[in-house]
Amino acid sequence: MTKVCFCGISGNGMSPLAQILSLKGYDVYGSDRSFDVGRDADRRQALEDMGIKIVPQNGSSITKDMEVYVSAALDETNPDVKAALQLGIPVKKRSDLLAQVFSEYKYGIAVGGTSGKTTTTAMIGYILNTLNKKPCMINGGMLRNYEKQKGISNFIYNTEDICVIEADESDGSICKYYPSVGIINNISHDHTSMEKLQEYFLTFASHVKEALIINYDCELTRNIKHANAITFSTVNPSADFYADNIKFNAEGLEYSFRGQNFRLKLFGAFNVSNALAAIAACTQAGVDPLAAAKTLEGFLGIQRRLEIVGTTKTNITLIDDFAHNPSKIGSSLGALKEYDGRLIVMYQSHSAFSAQNTGHEVAEVVAKTLGPDDIFLMPEVYMLNPETDKGITAANIINDIKSFGFKNAYFLKTQSAVHDYIAQNAKAGDRVVIMGARDNTLPTFSRNLLKEL
Repeated sequence: MTKVCFCGISGNGMSPLAQILSLKGYDVYGSDRSFDVGRDADRRQALEDMGIKIVPQNGSSITKDMEVYVSAALDETNPDVKAALQLGIPVKKRSDLLAQVFSEYKYGIAVGGTSGKTTTTAMIGYILNTLNKKPCMINGGMLRNYEKQKGISNFIYNTEDICVIEADESDGSICKYYPSVGIINNISHDHTSMEKLQEYFLTFASHVKEALIINYDCELTRNIKHANAITFSTVNPSADFYADNIKFNAEGLEYSFRGQNFRLKLFGAFNVSNALAAIAACTQAGVDPLAAAKTLEGFLGIQRRLEIVGTTKTNITLIDDFAHNPSKIGSSLGALKEYDGRLIVMYQSHSAFSAQNTGHEVAEVVAKTLGPDDIFLMPEVYMLNPETDKGITAANIINDIKSFGFKNAYFLKTQSAVHDYIAQNAKAGDRVVIMGARDNTLPTFSRNLLKEL
């Protein structure tokens, strides 16, 4: 039995791999700063339920007989990393392990793209699992259809031929995968420069062995070349997978595909594009495309992707959303503006780098998307290490929003201050949206706010 330690195990990228290795029979340990300060108790318990041993992140549990994997957020100043290096243990990235697990399956499907990859990955996993194709699926978001399974619901584990993964471009690790089928949903500015992003996706495309599925509605993906390029679109009928007649209803969406009408229990027209990408991938894996579309009608979505937490007796709806870059924020807010009611939005930028890199673009998309009655609130940027993450404040983004002409934008330094503002100002018919990434306390914040409202 191999002993493995995951440093930063509470993260959405680390936790599915840790759980899968535990199921494979590995002796799995995990540490996380959040656990050490008493946060993310539910996640800790879920991982312990999977047989994973949670240890302090102080270096004391690192031993010579152990493999050590770290999340992209950790560096050589971390106590566990220091201890591993002192013992001569190679410190490996999460993406290295993901590439290894992925390569062990005969048929790999890797889902890339700046936006939509988590939902698309989940859709593919759900379709294949429901239709008894028995996939392994490794994702960065929790599938609502599998919330009752033991552990954290961001994976499906089987040992048959197919493996489906979310391929992250933020650190360039998307270049490590060699899938049978690759998907590129879209390309837009996020974690690094556009030049680097395009370089990463072109490299990824060159690694795809059988079919590259690309979004024909995004100019940057439409122009990517591959010997077997398969397109999807909600605009161009000449695409290989095309949907139209998109309608919005109280339960989600309706759309037409190959002469039949289908429903999705999701909000936002962009989810029809995600569905087309998933249907195309499953078709390559031997599933009838109409059967795939029909199966998706039972898909409940991903936690924190326009997730309706609940509605109060006074008709205030609380929505939790993971959006954290200009494109995703614009898509989520645009989807919500398709329905009636004022929006009160809290957005917490997930890192100092993100706030500096994309803050101005976030400001522009917020000002252009929200209406004159809507309200936009920001607490301070979420900083893992406030001592080093300096030189930026959310107040800068709020000032940018106002410079674009949207006046109802306010900097409220703490989550507590945002909570109090919303509790005092929300009224019947409002949609309250809690938006941001990385901070695993945001879902709890949303649910506590709902209770008070």
